[in-house]
Amino acid sequence: MSFIQFLGSEYPQIISLLIEHLKLTAISVGLAILIGVPLGIFISYASKAGKPVLSIANIIQAIPSMALLGFMIPLFGIGTVPAVSAVVLYSLLPIIKNTYTGIESINPQTLEAAKGIGLTPLQVLTKVQIPMALPVIMAGVRIASVTAVGLMTMAAFIGAGGLGYLVFSGIRTVNNNQILAGAIPACLLALMVDFLIGLVEKLVTPISLQKGDTVSKKKKRTVQKAGISVAALMLTGIFVFTSLGGSMQGSRTISIGSKDFTEQEIVGNMMADLIEDRTDISVNRRLNLGGTQVCFGALKNGDIDLYVEYSGTAYTDTLKHPPISDMDKVYETVKDELKDIYNIDVLKQMNFNNTYVLAVTQETADKYGFETISDFAKKAGSMTSGLTFEFTNREDGLSGIQKTYGFQIGQNITLDNAPRYSALQKGDVDVIDAYATDGLLKKFNLRSLKDDQKFFPPYYAMPIIRGEALEQYPEIPAILEELNPLLTDEVMGELNYKVDELQQSPEEVAHEFLKEHGLIS
Repeated sequence: MSFIQFLGSEYPQIISLLIEHLKLTAISVGLAILIGVPLGIFISYASKAGKPVLSIANIIQAIPSMALLGFMIPLFGIGTVPAVSAVVLYSLLPIIKNTYTGIESINPQTLEAAKGIGLTPLQVLTKVQIPMALPVIMAGVRIASVTAVGLMTMAAFIGAGGLGYLVFSGIRTVNNNQILAGAIPACLLALMVDFLIGLVEKLVTPISLQKGDTVSKKKKRTVQKAGISVAALMLTGIFVFTSLGGSMQGSRTISIGSKDFTEQEIVGNMMADLIEDRTDISVNRRLNLGGTQVCFGALKNGDIDLYVEYSGTAYTDTLKHPPISDMDKVYETVKDELKDIYNIDVLKQMNFNNTYVLAVTQETADKYGFETISDFAKKAGSMTSGLTFEFTNREDGLSGIQKTYGFQIGQNITLDNAPRYSALQKGDVDVIDAYATDGLLKKFNLRSLKDDQKFFPPYYAMPIIRGEALEQYPEIPAILEELNPLLTDEVMGELNYKVDELQQSPEEVAHEFLKEHGLIS
């Protein structure tokens, strides 16, 4: 599918995400102005406070953006609030600094003259200092606004939406069309914001300080005012329209989340479609949130009500048990302990086991005669691995498998989900971790090595739901159980392949599957 064809088929989603992105950016910059300008004014009067305030703003600016977002999740959960909070903090420095600089750079004789004609301190501030400093202040707002558009792509990582959703999804499915469909509108939005704030900057600059003859400057100012007015009306319209849409949502609403890979999005959409088709419950789809910790944290905090977890992941990563291969014991332990500790109900397991595998190219497998992980262990010391962050840091991942099979990988490079497949294809790494039902295994024609010592625990998919949500919607388990016999390893692999290779959307694949099997009308 060409990029133009992709735009033609996916433009409703792109426009929706663009509007989300615009709203989040406008809210963040607006809050940053409300906080930053008063702080800048304050430190221009309280000189002793200037150094610590600017130092704190500098330190915040130096924190890596993803790390700052990570700090926000335990405080605010997922969604709009942590995303906006992170971008506000990042936007403060240029606004505070420019406000302070603008006020401090005013000629002292001008201030003396203002006081001399009887203006009060407040009048000096509002009628002399702020108007004279406005061009400098707006330059800071301009920098903060353009930066905020780029930073807001992070919002998708924690379910706040925006154009980052397309960028992250495209990276994880190696879909360049999706990446471009997210990146290009984000760039255009940044340019548009820069242009509009630039107009405001010119408007607040005294006309006597601008170049050109007076008549020409007045004409330009009229055009600039018209442009700003149109933009303000459009932004207001977007806020009003989207707010009305949200207020019309029914009271019976459930939030379904998912992790950030193809299979999770497909199954998440299946559950949402089924619930919406069979009941009067509205579904808030908060898909593609991130890894296990983000999703489970969101479930505990009530930011989402339901998502699909894997039995082995809950057993080893969440409940910290050592890996075992007994499927029933893993499931029963997870079911009992999640209920006892977190009041989370585990529904019946689905019929597919998305276990971890180690995968190599066919060329590598043929060259070294790799069939099993035991075969790989003999050559592991000379190999370079490209492993995901979760696999690298989990007991049922790298450390556990190295202990069980008695090997040490020569070099490990930690990569995100889909980029590790690209790295393997390019020969940058020799082996990667993968999920057994990954569509990318088929797309790249990779060889999965047999876990001949049965190290990996069972990773059967199972919906987990907050206890309060289950009490409110007791009809949900029976509806979701209809998926269980249909979703086998082979079926799930084919569905993932449709997204990862055939470039269909997870929503489309999920909906077609349900219709094909007569589960929805």
